[in-house]
Amino acid sequence: MAAIRPRSTVSAWQPSVPGIAEVFHARFTDHAYPTHVHDTWALMILDGGQVDFALDRERHGVGLRNSVILLPPGVAHDGRTVTEAGFRKRVLYLDTSVLPEGLTGAAVDAPLLLDPALRERVHGLHVALGAPELPAGAVERLEAESRLAFVRERLHRWLAGRAPTAYGAPGARLAVRLRELLDARVTEGIGLEEASAELGHVHPTHLIRSFTAAYGLPPHAYLTGRRVELARRLLLAGMRPAEAATAAGFYDQAHLTRHFGRHVGTSPARFARSGPV
Repeated sequence: MAAIRPRSTVSAWQPSVPGIAEVFHARFTDHAYPTHVHDTWALMILDGGQVDFALDRERHGVGLRNSVILLPPGVAHDGRTVTEAGFRKRVLYLDTSVLPEGLTGAAVDAPLLLDPALRERVHGLHVALGAPELPAGAVERLEAESRLAFVRERLHRWLAGRAPTAYGAPGARLAVRLRELLDARVTEGIGLEEASAELGHVHPTHLIRSFTAAYGLPPHAYLTGRRVELARRLLLAGMRPAEAATAAGFYDQAHLTRHFGRHVGTSPARFARSGPV
C-alpha cells in the first residue's frame, strides 16, 4: 500500500518589523515554482526534506539542516521538490534596507551558506516573529528587531567578504529598459507594440529575445510574477482576494487564483487567512 503524503500547508503574515516584508512558512509535498523574481531578498531555511532550485540559470540542491539559502532581488529563480516526502521551509522576505542590492552579485555566486550559527539566528528570528502566545501579526518588536540586526550582521560578513562581482547581463541595455517599463506599469501593463515604440521601434521578437537572454524568463512571465508579488502584499494588508486581483492587474479572482497557486502553492483566500502557526 502506497504511503500517504502529508498535506501541503502554507502560513504567511506581514510583521510590524521594519525591513521584513513577509514571513512565509510552508510544507510542500509536490510543488514546482515557475521561474520568477522577487523585489525583495528571500532568506530561507529548511526544516526537513530537500529542495532543488535554479538561480540565474545555475541549478543548486540542498537538504542540509545547517544551510541557509539567500536569493537576491531581481534575479530569476525557480524551485521544486526532490523526493516524495517533499520539504518544509521558512522564508523571510527582506527589503533592501536590510541588504543593499549592491550585494546581489555575491549572492548569485554563493546562494547556499553553510553556517550553523547563521541558521540558528534565522530560526530565533522566526520564533520571535511568530510566538504562539501572541495574537496574529503581533511581535515583541524590540526582540525581533534585535535578532534581525544579528542576522543582517552575519549576512553582511558572508557577502561583503567576497570579491565584488557585478551582476547583470553584458550588453543588456534594451532588456533593462523594458524591465523598467514593466516595473513602472505592473498593474496596468503594457502591450508589446507599445513597448516596442517606447524603446525606439525595436522589433517585438528581438525585444522578447533580449529580455529572456538577460533575465532568464520572457517579459509576460516576469510581469505575472510581479503582479503575484503585489497581490501577496495586498492580501496580507487585509484586502479581499477579489479586490486584490483587480488591484494587482489580474482580470478577476479566478485569474489571480490560477497564477497564485503556481507561484505560492496555495490559493489567495487561504493565503490571506493564514498566519503564525
